[in-house]
Amino acid sequence: MSGKNLHFVTMLGSLRKASVNGGVARALPALAPEGVAISALGSVGDFPLYNADVQAEGIPAAVEAMGAAIKAADGVIIVSPEYNYSVPGTLKNAIDWLSRLSPNPFKAKPILIQSASPGALGGARMQYHLRQIFVFLDGRVMNAPEAMISGAYGKCDTATGDLTDATTKDFLSKQLAAFADFVRP
Repeated sequence: MSGKNLHFVTMLGSLRKASVNGGVARALPALAPEGVAISALGSVGDFPLYNADVQAEGIPAAVEAMGAAIKAADGVIIVSPEYNYSVPGTLKNAIDWLSRLSPNPFKAKPILIQSASPGALGGARMQYHLRQIFVFLDGRVMNAPEAMISGAYGKCDTATGDLTDATTKDFLSKQLAAFADFVRP
Protein backbone atom coordinates (compact mmCIF):
# COMPACT_ATOMS: atom_id res chain seq x y z
CA MET A 1 0.00 0.00 0.00
CA SER A 2 3.02 2.30 0.28
CA GLY A 3 2.71 3.34 -3.38
CA LYS A 4 -1.08 3.44 -3.44
CA ASN A 5 -2.82 6.72 -4.11
CA LEU A 6 -4.95 7.78 -1.15
CA HIS A 7 -8.30 9.53 -0.94
CA PHE A 8 -9.24 11.49 2.17
CA VAL A 9 -12.56 13.19 2.89
CA THR A 10 -13.10 16.30 4.97
CA MET A 11 -15.92 16.61 7.48
CA LEU A 12 -16.56 20.23 8.44
CA GLY A 13 -17.98 21.04 11.87
CA SER A 14 -19.05 24.58 10.97
CA LEU A 15 -22.07 25.74 8.97
CA ARG A 16 -21.02 29.40 8.56
CA LYS A 17 -20.10 30.45 5.00
CA ALA A 18 -17.07 32.53 6.04
CA SER A 19 -15.90 30.07 8.70
CA VAL A 20 -12.13 29.98 9.20
CA ASN A 21 -12.46 26.22 9.65
CA GLY A 22 -14.20 26.07 6.28
CA GLY A 23 -11.28 28.05 4.86
CA VAL A 24 -8.83 25.53 6.30
CA ALA A 25 -10.85 22.61 4.88
CA ARG A 26 -11.01 24.27 1.44
CA ALA A 27 -7.23 24.78 1.44
CA LEU A 28 -6.38 21.12 2.11
CA PRO A 29 -6.67 19.69 -1.44
CA ALA A 30 -3.98 22.09 -2.69
CA LEU A 31 -1.76 21.28 0.31
CA ALA A 32 -1.98 17.49 -0.05
CA PRO A 33 1.18 15.55 -0.86
CA GLU A 34 1.62 13.81 -4.20
CA GLY A 35 -0.60 10.75 -4.46
CA VAL A 36 -3.25 12.11 -2.06
CA ALA A 37 -6.62 13.49 -3.16
CA ILE A 38 -8.91 15.28 -0.71
CA SER A 39 -12.60 15.96 -1.24
CA ALA A 40 -15.33 17.43 0.94
CA LEU A 41 -18.21 15.43 2.40
CA GLY A 42 -21.72 16.88 2.40
CA SER A 43 -22.82 19.29 5.12
CA VAL A 44 -23.43 18.03 8.65
CA GLY A 45 -26.25 20.59 8.61
CA ASP A 46 -28.21 18.31 6.27
CA PHE A 47 -28.84 15.80 9.07
CA PRO A 48 -31.98 15.99 11.22
CA LEU A 49 -31.48 16.01 14.98
CA TYR A 50 -30.78 12.45 16.07
CA ASN A 51 -33.92 10.75 17.29
CA ALA A 52 -34.35 6.96 17.66
CA ASP A 53 -37.95 7.32 16.42
CA VAL A 54 -36.69 8.87 13.17
CA GLN A 55 -34.05 6.13 12.94
CA ALA A 56 -36.78 3.48 13.31
CA GLU A 57 -38.46 4.94 10.20
CA GLY A 58 -35.17 4.63 8.28
CA ILE A 59 -31.76 6.24 8.15
CA PRO A 60 -31.93 9.61 6.33
CA ALA A 61 -30.43 9.66 2.84
CA ALA A 62 -27.84 12.32 3.80
CA VAL A 63 -26.56 10.04 6.58
CA GLU A 64 -26.37 7.02 4.26
CA ALA A 65 -24.51 9.04 1.62
CA MET A 66 -21.95 10.45 4.05
CA GLY A 67 -21.47 7.03 5.66
CA ALA A 68 -20.80 5.45 2.26
CA ALA A 69 -18.27 8.19 1.40
CA ILE A 70 -16.47 7.69 4.73
CA LYS A 71 -16.38 3.90 4.25
CA ALA A 72 -14.91 4.33 0.76
CA ALA A 73 -12.25 6.84 1.89
CA ASP A 74 -8.79 5.94 3.13
CA GLY A 75 -9.06 8.52 5.90
CA VAL A 76 -11.26 11.26 7.37
CA ILE A 77 -10.08 14.78 8.18
CA ILE A 78 -12.37 16.55 10.63
CA VAL A 79 -11.99 20.34 10.63
CA SER A 80 -14.05 22.03 13.30
CA PRO A 81 -14.37 25.03 15.56
CA GLU A 82 -14.71 24.75 19.31
CA TYR A 83 -18.06 25.77 20.80
CA ASN A 84 -18.33 26.28 24.56
CA TYR A 85 -15.13 24.30 25.22
CA SER A 86 -16.37 21.30 23.20
CA VAL A 87 -17.60 19.79 19.94
CA PRO A 88 -20.20 21.82 17.99
CA GLY A 89 -23.68 20.32 18.25
CA THR A 90 -24.06 19.85 14.49
CA LEU A 91 -20.85 17.82 14.29
CA LYS A 92 -21.75 15.71 17.33
CA ASN A 93 -25.21 15.12 15.86
CA ALA A 94 -23.70 13.95 12.56
CA ILE A 95 -21.32 11.58 14.36
CA ASP A 96 -24.24 10.22 16.41
CA TRP A 97 -26.20 9.50 13.21
CA LEU A 98 -23.22 7.99 11.40
CA SER A 99 -22.47 5.72 14.36
CA ARG A 100 -25.91 4.13 13.88
CA LEU A 101 -24.91 2.73 10.49
CA SER A 102 -23.90 -0.90 10.29
CA PRO A 103 -21.05 -1.38 9.97
CA ASN A 104 -19.86 1.72 11.81
CA PRO A 105 -18.01 3.77 9.13
CA PHE A 106 -15.51 5.08 11.70
CA LYS A 107 -14.38 1.64 12.94
CA ALA A 108 -10.60 1.38 12.40
CA LYS A 109 -10.77 4.40 10.05
CA PRO A 110 -7.75 6.73 10.16
CA ILE A 111 -8.87 10.14 11.42
CA LEU A 112 -7.09 13.49 11.46
CA ILE A 113 -8.45 16.38 13.53
CA GLN A 114 -7.81 20.05 12.74
CA SER A 115 -9.24 23.20 14.28
CA ALA A 116 -8.92 26.95 13.89
CA SER A 117 -9.95 29.55 16.42
CA PRO A 118 -9.44 33.26 17.05
CA GLY A 119 -8.45 32.27 20.61
CA ALA A 120 -5.09 31.23 21.99
CA LEU A 121 -5.79 27.49 22.28
CA GLY A 122 -6.86 26.97 18.68
CA GLY A 123 -9.72 24.58 19.47
CA ALA A 124 -7.71 22.24 21.71
CA ARG A 125 -10.58 21.40 24.08
CA MET A 126 -12.86 20.43 21.17
CA GLN A 127 -10.14 18.20 19.78
CA TYR A 128 -9.69 16.36 23.07
CA HIS A 129 -13.44 15.80 23.42
CA LEU A 130 -13.61 14.55 19.83
CA ARG A 131 -10.77 12.13 20.54
CA GLN A 132 -12.81 10.72 23.46
CA ILE A 133 -15.77 10.13 21.14
CA PHE A 134 -13.58 8.22 18.70
CA VAL A 135 -12.26 5.97 21.45
CA PHE A 136 -15.79 4.56 21.72
CA LEU A 137 -16.28 4.45 17.93
CA ASP A 138 -12.89 2.73 17.43
CA GLY A 139 -11.56 5.39 15.07
CA ARG A 140 -7.77 5.54 14.62
CA VAL A 141 -7.01 9.19 15.45
CA MET A 142 -3.51 10.38 14.54
CA ASN A 143 -2.04 11.90 17.69
CA ALA A 144 0.78 14.04 16.31
CA PRO A 145 1.43 16.47 14.86
CA GLU A 146 -1.67 18.30 16.05
CA ALA A 147 -3.14 21.23 14.11
CA MET A 148 -4.69 23.72 16.51
CA ILE A 149 -4.57 27.02 14.64
CA SER A 150 -4.71 29.90 17.12
CA GLY A 151 -5.24 33.53 16.17
CA ALA A 152 -7.07 32.34 13.06
CA TYR A 153 -8.56 35.72 12.17
CA GLY A 154 -5.03 36.94 11.49
CA LYS A 155 -4.30 33.90 9.28
CA CYS A 156 -7.48 33.87 7.20
CA ASP A 157 -9.35 36.35 5.02
CA THR A 158 -12.03 37.73 7.35
CA ALA A 159 -14.58 38.14 4.54
CA THR A 160 -14.30 34.60 3.12
CA GLY A 161 -12.59 32.56 5.82
CA ASP A 162 -9.97 31.45 3.27
CA LEU A 163 -6.60 30.50 4.72
CA THR A 164 -3.95 33.06 3.71
CA ASP A 165 -1.02 32.45 6.10
CA ALA A 166 1.94 30.77 4.36
CA THR A 167 3.43 29.38 7.60
CA THR A 168 0.13 27.71 8.52
CA LYS A 169 -0.24 26.30 5.01
CA ASP A 170 3.27 24.88 5.21
CA PHE A 171 2.53 23.26 8.59
CA LEU A 172 -0.73 21.76 7.32
CA SER A 173 1.06 20.41 4.25
CA LYS A 174 3.54 18.63 6.53
CA GLN A 175 0.72 17.34 8.74
CA LEU A 176 -1.08 15.92 5.68
CA ALA A 177 2.12 14.13 4.63
CA ALA A 178 2.38 12.67 8.15
CA PHE A 179 -1.26 11.56 7.93
CA ALA A 180 -0.58 9.83 4.61
CA ASP A 181 2.30 7.97 6.29
CA PHE A 182 0.00 7.12 9.23
CA VAL A 183 -2.61 5.67 6.84
CA ARG A 184 -0.11 3.62 4.83
CA PRO A 185 1.21 0.57 6.73
